[in-house]
Amino acid sequence: MAETEVKVSRKDAILDAAEALFAEHGYDAVTLRAIAAKAGVDVALANYHFGRKHELFEQTFQRRAEILNTWRLEALEACREKAAPSPASVRDIIDAYLRPLMTGPHLKEPGWRNYYGMVAYVNSSTAWGGQLMTKSYNPAIESFIEALKEALPEASDDAIYWGYHCLSGALTLAFAQTGRLDQLSRGKVCSTDLEGGYLQMVDFITAGFERIGKR
Repeated sequence: MAETEVKVSRKDAILDAAEALFAEHGYDAVTLRAIAAKAGVDVALANYHFGRKHELFEQTFQRRAEILNTWRLEALEACREKAAPSPASVRDIIDAYLRPLMTGPHLKEPGWRNYYGMVAYVNSSTAWGGQLMTKSYNPAIESFIEALKEALPEASDDAIYWGYHCLSGALTLAFAQTGRLDQLSRGKVCSTDLEGGYLQMVDFITAGFERIGKR
């Protein structure tokens, strides 16, 4: 049993190290050897657990994706049940999408900040965005798209999908936490304060969907 626990902890250490390095440097600039060194393990162990670098990258990305999908789908189900038999409101749907990501104690954990950096990198990458975001998030996102179509029955597909694209882009920039917001506001607003931006984004995105949904 003790041997199993050591193996699990080392595997997690590799994933944590990969998460931090990929978030900071992207995919191409990171080597398996650098990941192993940061994790304090031999590179052979990283190969044993994960195989090639692209396989480790995908597993690192998907590890927390499963958690986020669960949180958001639970929030979406709750808001739809609350509104039944009517459709959930656009605002409640957007709140269910953003609240689990932008609020909560997990935001204080360095691992989650690193993961959000990975999401920002992947979602804006032509090499990874279509492939890995689709694989990791599309099934959950399709549930939100369905809910938005119910809330906005007159909206065109263009409105729904471009509206979601704007939401995804805004969230990607928030996840990147580049410090640009700090500089632009001269320190009045902090880009790492996701909880502070949560309601601003909910209201802004809701207004956008409601406007293009009626056009």
